Amino acid sequence: MSRVLRTLLVTACLLALVPGCASDTRAPLVVLGPWTGAEGQAFEAALERLDDGTGRTYTYEGTRSLRETLVSQLEADDPPDVAILNSIGELTEYARRDQLKPLAEETAERAYPPWAPTLLVDGRRRTYWVPLKVDLKSLVWSKRSTPATDPKWCVGLASQATSGWPGTDWIEDILLHQAGPALYTDWATSRLSWRDPAVRRAWTTWARLLGHRSAPSIERSLTTSYEGTSGPGGPRGLLDSPGFDCTHEHQSAFIRYVYAGDDVRVQPSAAYLGGPAGYRDTYEVAGDMAAVFSDDPAAQELVERLSSPAGRERWRAEADPAVRPLFPNTTGLTPATPASPAEREIDTLLNSRARTLCFDASDVMPPELRDAFHRAVLEFFQDPTDRHLDALLRQLETVRTQVAEDPAEDRSFRPPEDICASPGG
Repeated sequence: MSRVLRTLLVTACLLALVPGCASDTRAPLVVLGPWTGAEGQAFEAALERLDDGTGRTYTYEGTRSLRETLVSQLEADDPPDVAILNSIGELTEYARRDQLKPLAEETAERAYPPWAPTLLVDGRRRTYWVPLKVDLKSLVWSKRSTPATDPKWCVGLASQATSGWPGTDWIEDILLHQAGPALYTDWATSRLSWRDPAVRRAWTTWARLLGHRSAPSIERSLTTSYEGTSGPGGPRGLLDSPGFDCTHEHQSAFIRYVYAGDDVRVQPSAAYLGGPAGYRDTYEVAGDMAAVFSDDPAAQELVERLSSPAGRERWRAEADPAVRPLFPNTTGLTPATPASPAEREIDTLLNSRARTLCFDASDVMPPELRDAFHRAVLEFFQDPTDRHLDALLRQLETVRTQVAEDPAEDRSFRPPEDICASPGG
């Protein structure tokens, strides 16, 4: 529901043109987010339960085309009150344009790193978003019936407008474990050349791990969703998809919703990627962060309530076990019984074993550079030769340089500089 439509509805209520209008004629707050299906229903149910005496109601708009929808609404000067995004690069862009509102102090205290680094604005450190739901990356999935060694990798690279990100996840994870958090951070925040030897080595390592692939196999991976093929009950996952002769999948924790049984094993990816032992307890993470686009004080209050222990309890209670959200800090939450051995292992890795967490590098990059990275991965997957790789890295370095030297850049504004942290900050 757009702000224009909400205004018309409120006006109609005031004029008594709509029967049954509540006495509180304030328009519902609109929340725009990425979750659809069972995830969206669970979040929407949690929003409805938040209406417990505040006098405000909430409308949730879930879409897989989140960036396109938000950009269109901003261009029409009709943004949502709250938007939930997984890209620090995009959030930084909106903050630079003064389209985000700094978070209230109580909410900002829940902006756990590395999901919510502060921004330097006019000499002041400000917090503009807070993580609601997080995911652990740096994971490998396989069937318990298959050997843990000698993997044959499943690869599905299609994802509507953002196809290619499963490949960027590979390269990011390899670089993190081979070169460590410091170099990874410099690369993700555009302080390191794409032609750096460590960056190049991550690409060639990915090609070596995947091994030789036939033309039909390449085409299948390029056109198959990261969720695998669909069956009567929905996505099957790549491990269970016909036509994929594979045993292991490199994928984030969220994919557990297609592997809900006990027959799937999940392991840290470090054992497969190479690199020093000192980086084995370092993990890449992602998150869905809430940001306020409205001047309405109730929007700030909503984000505070969503990020609170009580809000998280409500959300978790409404979600099916297979899509139950993971949180950046479980302090104050009632321990939940894991829905599967895989979920238990993920929870242990995220909250006990991880020593360093680093945010998804491509989601830190400016949108132009991130999108170029996605395209380059798709091209490299089709032709992983050295000559082609060198050309792709030159192109990516050109994009990085052009974005960094943008004359419209506000020098009083500084994007995130540190995207790695120990769990809990």
